Amino acid sequence: MAEMPEKAVSGPSSTNEAPADWPTGWKYRVRRIGPFTIPHYASPQIQLVIVSLVCFMCPGMFNALGGIGGGGQVDKTAADDANVALYSTFAVVGFFAGSIANVLGVKFALSFGGLGYSIYVASFLSYSHNANKGFTIFAGFFLGLCAGLLWTAQGAIMMSYPPEKSKGRYISFFWMVFNLGAVIGALIPLGQNIHVRTNSTVSDGTYIGFLILTLIGAAMAWLLVDAHSVIRSDGSRVILMKNPTWKTEITGLFQTFRTDPYILFMFPMFFASNFFYTYQFNGFNGAKFTTRTKALNNVLYWMMQIVGAYIFGFALDYQGVRRSVRARVAWIVLMVLTFAIWGGGYAYQRTYTRAETSSKTYAFTDWSDSGYVGPMFLYMFYGFYDAAFQTCVYWYMGSLSNNGRKLANFAGFYKGMQSAGSAISFSLDGIYAISFMSFLGTCWGLLAGGLVLALPLIWFKIKDSVPLTDDLQFSDETVADVAPTHIAHAPTVSKGATLEDATTTEKA
Repeated sequence: MAEMPEKAVSGPSSTNEAPADWPTGWKYRVRRIGPFTIPHYASPQIQLVIVSLVCFMCPGMFNALGGIGGGGQVDKTAADDANVALYSTFAVVGFFAGSIANVLGVKFALSFGGLGYSIYVASFLSYSHNANKGFTIFAGFFLGLCAGLLWTAQGAIMMSYPPEKSKGRYISFFWMVFNLGAVIGALIPLGQNIHVRTNSTVSDGTYIGFLILTLIGAAMAWLLVDAHSVIRSDGSRVILMKNPTWKTEITGLFQTFRTDPYILFMFPMFFASNFFYTYQFNGFNGAKFTTRTKALNNVLYWMMQIVGAYIFGFALDYQGVRRSVRARVAWIVLMVLTFAIWGGGYAYQRTYTRAETSSKTYAFTDWSDSGYVGPMFLYMFYGFYDAAFQTCVYWYMGSLSNNGRKLANFAGFYKGMQSAGSAISFSLDGIYAISFMSFLGTCWGLLAGGLVLALPLIWFKIKDSVPLTDDLQFSDETVADVAPTHIAHAPTVSKGATLEDATTTEKA
């Protein structure tokens, strides 16, 4: 973690030394290992590593399983039904998950959320032996409850813990570690099915491996510290409610819409952000390729997510250009990628139909076939695009506020709308079985339309920095509670002062 973006400006200079105004205890000691400096345990960097590893183990394994198509089953009906239950529940829970996470805390939210992924994986292991669809549907419903809390807590940590100048890199780091979980998870079915040239159900060992990893991830969430204990290297803290209650947080949920109604401009983008997974996983990878080739495609897809997150996360934090300008440039790049990549998808989709791939005599494509390379690269760029799109969405939200309480609600809105889109998407694939070409066109149109509708917010609302006084309006904390040392101890605070004022010497 010595290379994480937040360079210490003030803070402990050795294992046993700390500024007079810092809390004492093991959580606030900086440790040195040779030439490397390890940030204190309650730092945003270490907390980000922990939440990244939790998501590495839990949603990462879920993505690896889903990326194979049909949850690893030949008949994808059970997976479609489970995912409709999952995302329908998630869509409702997501809107209230910010309030729940603010009251119960990030440790509980992440741990309880991780447990849902374990039950989900176990249901498919069970389905391989007894075809108990009821269990898989219940597991999807239960995961919808759990995932709403996990992803809301994760989003709040990722967007509110880092300083403004480093939000893109924190998002990038999380997305890279999280998707590394999907890559490693995808290697499990690849290794166990490497000789399977037919379209078959994955082995029990695949499900057991995923189950063990998700259980470890759920337990790891308890390694986090409470958000009130987190201190940045400049001495500033996360802006929260001092003593949140159910009343204050439910009230705060509706207050968010009153104070920040412009967030509605991003709802179409939220809705589109996972809608395409069903088409890509089931209509492309699951429908077209042999079992071992699906597994390989899955590995490559999540590897490109890492590449996309790295490029976009660090580019969004480039300090040579003002943040408001970076936001607009990112929008232009996303729009170009939308038409370039999905245009390529349209060209390839013209070569097969749902009816053809559903035939028992259909010749599935294997990686040894001569026509494999083109669709392989297309699927890789689908993964790259997903990471780019979602990294930008998180960064846009994080650019609107530094208030942890408000950002938890933003994250809940994001995951709620995202899950509503996913529920409808799985319904289109399972219940209505629309043509693959119509499915692709719907995904493409939603992505482009979401970008267009978000443009007013991106153009007019994202500023170069958010004043500290604005961030504090959505909490009961004061400047002295959260500000960096030299601001908190100043007699007055100017209206335009920001938390970044203390990090002007921080390396961009």
